[in-house]
Amino acid sequence: GKYILPGLWDMHSHLYQVEFGPAYLAAGITTARDVGNDIEFGTSLRDAAKQGRGLGPRLLLDGYIDGKNDFHSFDVQAGTPAEARAAVRRYKDAGFEQIKIRDHVKPDILKVITAEAHRLGMTVTGHVPKGMNALQAVEAGMDQLSHLNFVATGFFPKLEHNDYEVPIDLDSPDSKNALRLFKEHSTVVDPTLAVLELMTRPKNMPIESFEPGMANIAPELIEQIEKKGAPAEQAEAIRLVMETLFKIIGALHRAGVPIVAGTDVGVPGHTLHRELELYVKAGMTPMEAIQAATLTPSRVMKLEKEVGTIEPGKRADLLILAGNPLENISNVRRTELVVSQGRLFDCAELSKLVGFKSYDGSRFKE
Repeated sequence: GKYILPGLWDMHSHLYQVEFGPAYLAAGITTARDVGNDIEFGTSLRDAAKQGRGLGPRLLLDGYIDGKNDFHSFDVQAGTPAEARAAVRRYKDAGFEQIKIRDHVKPDILKVITAEAHRLGMTVTGHVPKGMNALQAVEAGMDQLSHLNFVATGFFPKLEHNDYEVPIDLDSPDSKNALRLFKEHSTVVDPTLAVLELMTRPKNMPIESFEPGMANIAPELIEQIEKKGAPAEQAEAIRLVMETLFKIIGALHRAGVPIVAGTDVGVPGHTLHRELELYVKAGMTPMEAIQAATLTPSRVMKLEKEVGTIEPGKRADLLILAGNPLENISNVRRTELVVSQGRLFDCAELSKLVGFKSYDGSRFKE
């Protein structure tokens, strides 16, 4: 009477705390791409999971590179071509799979970073740097883009302030050009739609009204998560922005642009489930949403021979659910057991280890 899925992927994680590992496993996340962390901490978590010495998902690592600034002290900063190449080589030598671009990288330096990464067999993802739009970032060599608000700059290349309160016309020349360019370049998008919903929610809207997992997290996390949101008087503007983003993700999917599910932390573990719910709301089928967190990321990261589907000979990364997610995508929240690192884990016990309550999914029982 149970349902089995391949282990889920979080393609936009930041495992800043060791406690996130069991919380992610409890949510059924057996692989995570960490797109920015302290180098020594990230590699330690990666190696611990790989060697079965720690409770957490198998990690793939992206290394931050930013331009010169005073805002992010643990980023590697590059202001010259020589610094850019050295930064890429540093991450390559540490076993990182990708480079993650931050906001202050200059356009000429971005081209140096992408060229060096490609020369070394790495790919490049991340933010669209200030002063550029998504189309220019892709043409400068970026293989993937993070956050749908950055992707949207390709649909509104003439909009100066990136406040997408204007209606989008998907049949406009700008929209058609963006979809064509992303498709031609095989650009991969991790939208982080759920965390954008969290960051822009009117402060008078309870997070539990759209993210029931909020009721289950460790008490120490509640205050910092509840700080996220916007003034209530901006509710209508926020509604228009989210409406535009929903239309964009639907258009990307219909155009065949690969979508991979990621959270940018949000409500640890639970936000991945919300991400899949929002994909269905945007027009994907439940199966297509599930594939955005299983098959598609395994292909994007060239690991489809190991994981991403349930087949003989593949690694046993499995999630066992109490409800059928094809009937109701929210049943992906009803995690009971997870197989990772060759071991079977009880999701409720994993949650308890780090002060989370187990999620019983009663809201979604048929």
